Amino acid sequence: MIINEASIGAVLQTTLPEDPVRIRETLAKARELKGLEAEDVAVLARTEDPELLEELFHAARWAKETIYGRRIVLFAPLYVANLCGNECVYCAFRARNRDLKRKALTREELAQEVRQLVEQGHKRVLLVAGESYPKEGFRYILDAIDVVYKTRSGNGEIRRINVNVAPLEVEQFRQLKEAGIGTYQLFQETYHRETYSKVHLAGKKADYQWRLTAMDRAMQGGVDDVGIGVLFGLTDWRFEILALMQHIRYLERNFGVGPHTISVPRLEPAQGSDIATHPPHAVSDVAFKKIVAILRLAVPYTGIILSTRETAETRREVLALGISQISAGSRTQPGGYAEGEDDQMAAQFSLGDHRSLDEVIQDVARMGYVPSFCTGCYRMGRTGADFMDLAKPGDIKEHCDPNALSTFQEYLSDYASPDTRQVGEALIQQVLAEMEGRSKVVSEILLTKVRAGTRDVFC
Repeated sequence: MIINEASIGAVLQTTLPEDPVRIRETLAKARELKGLEAEDVAVLARTEDPELLEELFHAARWAKETIYGRRIVLFAPLYVANLCGNECVYCAFRARNRDLKRKALTREELAQEVRQLVEQGHKRVLLVAGESYPKEGFRYILDAIDVVYKTRSGNGEIRRINVNVAPLEVEQFRQLKEAGIGTYQLFQETYHRETYSKVHLAGKKADYQWRLTAMDRAMQGGVDDVGIGVLFGLTDWRFEILALMQHIRYLERNFGVGPHTISVPRLEPAQGSDIATHPPHAVSDVAFKKIVAILRLAVPYTGIILSTRETAETRREVLALGISQISAGSRTQPGGYAEGEDDQMAAQFSLGDHRSLDEVIQDVARMGYVPSFCTGCYRMGRTGADFMDLAKPGDIKEHCDPNALSTFQEYLSDYASPDTRQVGEALIQQVLAEMEGRSKVVSEILLTKVRAGTRDVFC
């Protein structure tokens, strides 16, 4: 059994009300950076006192900075189709939504989207499709990956494609791996079975177990970096986070490594969906910050992804609590980048952050974070268990810090506005001044190459 709802209920029922002594003991345990168990997570979820909340957030900030430093990886979602045979009541793509403008990009339309992203400065994308495909079937996704990798513009190209598509068979996952994807991402949406059945009314996605075991098949097919997540707002977030932990521990036991990333989207309005506009278990901003902070402490070496569902203000507030990847300049409809605007009659959900990539980068840099477009680990084979073997003793920073600076310099040299370039160059010099040893030497070598015109240098 992957998800044991009875044990989750028992943990939630037996956890005492807010206990300052136990909370502080749990935070001390979390600072060992060895992760937390279900009872620990439940204890932290009880935290409400402002002073204890700040201690929780402080611990999360410390863990994030210790493991990831100042790096924030940036990417863009790339919607290739919004065709879908599922009836998910929270999603604009659902099959019975007759008002949605359906579209599957042609190869040329997709290439045009990619050129738009490349010319903004993006280097990595998350390829997204509704859970039905055109007549080519799954081959449509493989062809789309091929188009993305082959499309270039000026100095730029997409160097890594992560994929969020419907659950697949093992052989199809093997084909995804052979196509050169990085991470396969899929959200269970809700781990609560009764809620799951209420919000997934028809289609293949109505099969809870088929979706839940997708990561098993992905890993069996050779995809060793997987990303999981919950759509917060469908049921009690405390239940969801404990179920998420059960899924993580299951993957660790059975495959030797847990998820590479966890995503934390909240329900946002979607065209024609009442439940998306009025979430049955709305997650407050304070609770959302707790979710991010608790996950950072519970699985300290797992990446946490924050999307443009959240407003710019919310994104600023939670970045320091454990976020390692953010999307920027997003569109959630096929063809949205070429169109240059959000089309709510074709989009999956409403965005909270409408800023351009350059605006996000300047904001992130002003906050002292280094925007990173690094794809080095994927291309050097530092994935799955190999990545974790480097991450846990802290060795991965020897690669990530120089690569973050070199890819940031690429962006500043090729795509940044004058104001962003000024802010970014100053940040790079500040970070270099604080670096020591091999990381500093390697960073200076890579930066010199980029400034001389060489592109795509990494270690």
